[in-house]
Amino acid sequence: MSDDSQDALRSITRKPGLQIWTINNMKMVPVPVKAFGNFFEGDCYIVLYVSTASADIHYWIGRLSSQDEQGAAAIFVTQLDEHLGGSPVQYREVQGYESARFRSYFKNGLIYKKGGVASGFNHVDTNAYNVLRLLHVKGRKHVTATEVEVAWSSFNTGDIFLLDMGKAIVQWNGPHSNRREKLKAVLVAQDIRDRERGGRAQIGVVDGGDERDSPELMKVITTVLGPKPGHLKDPTPDDVSNKSAHSGVRLYHVSEDSGNLVVQEVAIQPLTQDLLRSSDCYILDQGGSSVMVWKGKQASQAERREALNRAVGFIKAKKYPPNTTVEVMTEGGESAMFKHLFKSWKDKGQTKGLGTTYSTGKIAKVDQTRFNTMELHARPQLAAHHRMVDDASGDVKVWRIENLELAEVNPRSYGQFYGGDCYLVLYTYQRAGQQRYILYMWQGRRATKDEITACAYQAVNLDNKYNGAPVQVRVVMGKEPQHFLAIFKGKMIIYEGGTSRSGVDTPEPPIRLFQVRGTTEFNTKATEVPGRASSLNSNDVFLLKTDRLCYLWYGKVRVSGDERGQEPAEFWVALGGKAPYASDKSPRLFECSNQTGRFRMTEVDDFAQDDLDEEDVMLLDSWQEIFLWVGNFANQKETKEAWNSAQEYLRMHPAGRDPDTPIIFIKQGHEPLTFTGWFNAWDPLKWSVSPAASPRPPWEALESRRLINQLNAARSRRY
Repeated sequence: MSDDSQDALRSITRKPGLQIWTINNMKMVPVPVKAFGNFFEGDCYIVLYVSTASADIHYWIGRLSSQDEQGAAAIFVTQLDEHLGGSPVQYREVQGYESARFRSYFKNGLIYKKGGVASGFNHVDTNAYNVLRLLHVKGRKHVTATEVEVAWSSFNTGDIFLLDMGKAIVQWNGPHSNRREKLKAVLVAQDIRDRERGGRAQIGVVDGGDERDSPELMKVITTVLGPKPGHLKDPTPDDVSNKSAHSGVRLYHVSEDSGNLVVQEVAIQPLTQDLLRSSDCYILDQGGSSVMVWKGKQASQAERREALNRAVGFIKAKKYPPNTTVEVMTEGGESAMFKHLFKSWKDKGQTKGLGTTYSTGKIAKVDQTRFNTMELHARPQLAAHHRMVDDASGDVKVWRIENLELAEVNPRSYGQFYGGDCYLVLYTYQRAGQQRYILYMWQGRRATKDEITACAYQAVNLDNKYNGAPVQVRVVMGKEPQHFLAIFKGKMIIYEGGTSRSGVDTPEPPIRLFQVRGTTEFNTKATEVPGRASSLNSNDVFLLKTDRLCYLWYGKVRVSGDERGQEPAEFWVALGGKAPYASDKSPRLFECSNQTGRFRMTEVDDFAQDDLDEEDVMLLDSWQEIFLWVGNFANQKETKEAWNSAQEYLRMHPAGRDPDTPIIFIKQGHEPLTFTGWFNAWDPLKWSVSPAASPRPPWEALESRRLINQLNAARSRRY
């Protein structure tokens, strides 16, 4: 291993979060946090995602990358895996065919950019406003934005296009694009504005079928692109694999003989765990839709190092498409998907039983780890990897929106956020001897539209007070970034509703239940959830506050048999009695849709309530039950196909599922607790207000005179 490689590996940490490198001159070069989600088509990337319990390494291949870059990336993946003890799962990702897990890291979508580092392109431009590009946006659940030629010939009537001019971004919606696609494209535009333009670019939207309603914006577009032609291309279907994720599952033993790859079939579905021997390596083939490599702990080092190359060789030998998904994992670090393909699976040390409760007088010690502040100053790239501008030790000032004005919050209440309020949080820190600022705008999900508007207005006033220096960050309740959590030192509490405004007498409920997530003071928060037993989840910690006691409930804790399931009766009484709750069997969510012209099921990785699409049917597999969730705007054909697919899903499952597993049919807005318990911080009022007829978000002044003036100013400066 070269000295450069060793230096790159030494900078890697196992703190939770995302770290990304590109391959430049056969070296691993860190990608700035602001550029996360942007990928040059001529490059290869290595993406490391670390959670509290596991780590995943993704090796991304640009469609125009060289064989040398691909080979170097594969070598670095192996070295990185060894550096992290061999425990991460490795994924091979090909541009345009990325796995659901990979796409889940980039909630606002992926942006494919022309060129590459070798061509002199940089991930972060020094002058972010000197831009002219056209982005072709596709996808409803997982969005991609590909840089295309800035011309009308790139357009079609079924997709979304973003004309990015630096200080102005105009979104053109194809007449045949749907509501979900339009909203997703707005999120891409907002992400570009917030990350690349410091929140200062203006966004405008033009509906392709109603262009006469946006004459000023169309004038800007035609100034850049020229007159619009009379006919644009027809919609192009999304590239979707039609292969079943569970068809033809086979297990192969892999070895090498005189330099030749030797593959021997061991078994076909249903598979059992005892087929895997620790001294060997195996390939699990899902009928060509994906290939998984399992490395036994006692396999030779040479065999383990060659695992990724053998998977690629297997794909070539089988004549599978080059974009076939590849996963590589080590014994003991298997992915949830891999385990689901076996009839039964038992992890080492696995236990069964309910959670454990502790009263306030009996709380287990929790080890806290801190960032090494001196190391952050010496190597600022560490802060970038954690999305931390510093160690969160700067000055904090908090205001609450009260009667549409700013009201200072008592410092003793810092970290307490109420869902009925909006807050401005100004963070001040030192960098290179100068003061820097971050202005967070936190919006409660129960806040009124007037309060949200006032929050944005007051943010502009504060920004002007500091001469435009603050970086502005919009924070939606429940989606707080890590640095925002860190500045409250592990003491952040989010109340579901209510307000902290003075003069408002909000009665204290008899009980409150909080879901606690995090491992250190830099990433911990407590979120209020409904005070019912069904809100519990065996993967998390919960705090139950009653009028007499506080209970800490630990799910899935490695405790002795005498302690398991010994919750006092008062604990269950406070929660309204015992009830089923989410267990440690990993649930899976699928989107069922025929909007591309054919019915298909697409898995949603790392899902949340926001992933339930009102225009589709969703299938949630909790293992004991199958839920079919029907959105308000789903069509009848999708509903019928989803019911048939749920039965087929059980029948074809490689683990040999019971075909009589209950299938539960539920409609949007009428979800039972046994369904909502699988979602973190479920919002029961999310769909209580009918959406506006227009897909345009209310918080964007899309046709305001201020926007038009800035667009015209940007146009005149360019031309």
